[in-house]
Amino acid sequence: MNYKITFLAIISTLFFSFLFEDEKIKIGEKVNFNNKEFKNIDSKSTTIEKQFERNGLILVFSCNTCPFVVGSDNFEGWEKQYNALHAFAQEAEIGFVLVNSNEAKRDNDDSFKAMKNHAKKNKYSMKYLLDENSELANLLHAKTTPHVFTFNPLNELVYSGTIDNTWDTKREKDISYLENVIQQLKENKQITVEATDPRGCSIKRVKSN
Repeated sequence: MNYKITFLAIISTLFFSFLFEDEKIKIGEKVNFNNKEFKNIDSKSTTIEKQFERNGLILVFSCNTCPFVVGSDNFEGWEKQYNALHAFAQEAEIGFVLVNSNEAKRDNDDSFKAMKNHAKKNKYSMKYLLDENSELANLLHAKTTPHVFTFNPLNELVYSGTIDNTWDTKREKDISYLENVIQQLKENKQITVEATDPRGCSIKRVKSN
């Protein structure tokens, strides 16, 4: 039983439910990304708008150290699915991008250099963007690593939450929320599950004075 992961998930959910109460982008809301440029691990800058494909875009807030991302003795880690999800999204003509907003850890584990090394080590096939000052995370009220935001071609949020339910040791069956969203966007169908609670480590923002 993954008691450690379950305990961390419960604490994370309770904490962020309090911290971000009513502070979130609503399903169906259109987001203006303002053509802000973000540096990719190849040192080239791009905008979120340029990452949209014909059927939309998936943004995954991620990092280099969180056990929910990289795995632990009790949990496989969601980043092991990243390349397959990216490939599935490409097939569905949906953009797929990782974002690192851990501004408070830029001097160590989530520095730009560490991002490059981590992406190379894990053979990331997608872009991995540096979100300086957690601006994109703040815009979307992103909570955890990972936290998924999926948009249709009109920049409207159609799904927010977790990748799947494998964190839940009491689940009766596996539910691949993000895979289902990708398939439904591809087929231009109604998204059946529009939101789930994000699970993971807190995004490490710099505390304001």
